[in-house]
Amino acid sequence: MLDTPVYAATAILLLIAVSEVVSIITKAYVPSLLVAIAGYLLLIWTGVFPADLLPASTLAAVGSLLIGAVITHMGTLIPLSQIRSQYKAILIALAGVLVATLLLLAIITPFFGYDHAVAGAGPVTGGIIAYVLTADELQALGLNSLVVIPAIILGLQSLLGIPLANVLLRKYATRIRAANLVRHETTTADTGAGDSFAVPEEVPIILGGGEPQSPRRGLQLIPERFQQSAVLLLLLFAGASLATWLGSVTGISYSIFALFLGLGGRLLGLFPERSMERANSFGFGMVAVIIVVLASMSSVTWADVIRAIGPVIVILVVGAIGIMIGGAVVSRLLKWDMYKGMPVALTALFGFPGDFMLCQEISRSVGRTEQERKEILDEILTPMLVGGFTTVTTSSILVASILVTTL
Repeated sequence: MLDTPVYAATAILLLIAVSEVVSIITKAYVPSLLVAIAGYLLLIWTGVFPADLLPASTLAAVGSLLIGAVITHMGTLIPLSQIRSQYKAILIALAGVLVATLLLLAIITPFFGYDHAVAGAGPVTGGIIAYVLTADELQALGLNSLVVIPAIILGLQSLLGIPLANVLLRKYATRIRAANLVRHETTTADTGAGDSFAVPEEVPIILGGGEPQSPRRGLQLIPERFQQSAVLLLLLFAGASLATWLGSVTGISYSIFALFLGLGGRLLGLFPERSMERANSFGFGMVAVIIVVLASMSSVTWADVIRAIGPVIVILVVGAIGIMIGGAVVSRLLKWDMYKGMPVALTALFGFPGDFMLCQEISRSVGRTEQERKEILDEILTPMLVGGFTTVTTSSILVASILVTTL
């Protein structure tokens, strides 16, 4: 029955939808990708799904077609309005990725081999696109048994990253609360005023859990009335096509060109901010990317998973340590509290929406009054979101794109 494309698509979408529901119910403590990957492998191993369900289907082909457009779209996600005001968060996030990558190459290579280090470096410092780039190259080189390493890392990284960031950011939120209390007591003693806390004059407005919204829309070459789905998709695919051509001419990964074409197009006003979302296609695009991830797992066996568990655990631990070291050192150099800087760097392990949900949860639980909760959220949310965008949309893609060419 699953030989029929529509039945196969329905079965895969059911699996992805169930994984999303589980993630929502558990408040993202059980990542949706982990559920989807584990569920897909179990269904293959038990014979419910044929092993060639995705590789031979049109679903995987559609997903592969969309990768370039999704990466170009990610270039339009970079919060340009926040780059100047949040440059410290960006530098800290980049430092965490850089130190983690160097540490992984230095420690993993002698014990497990350079190919294992490269297989883990991209995904552990970012997200799903870094995985796709890494897995594609591993398969092209005939290293199919190693694909399970970045896949398991992708599924497990948030289980390590969120608790670590939670502990550190909670300490920083407690310090904010204590500082506000001292300020309140001082203000009350000096002025007799009853207002307990001062609200920052410039607070970014957060709409629907997204990035801080800029009051200015910036340069736009294409008038608003022409920014329809078909036009925006054409621009994204044109960017992906140009990136693919540049990659074939230069030998440099097309993903790097796609990312910077998206960013450059956004700066020049060719692409509107969040282009694929404005085209009402980002949800489908990400589902297609998840399908590519699942398709890459089709040849993975139980024995492959067992062999990969040891390296995966070591890669995750070493990567997390490297991220925290990089975040702590640059936080000190930039005169940031380390309990604020290290969680910003750790967003490489979970990204959005985990960073947003974590900030919401910490502000609710640490703040004792509504005003305290607002003070805490205003202080931690923007740098955490910017850190997440930096690692997932930029640095991890660059790391994966560069490292895989050295295999």
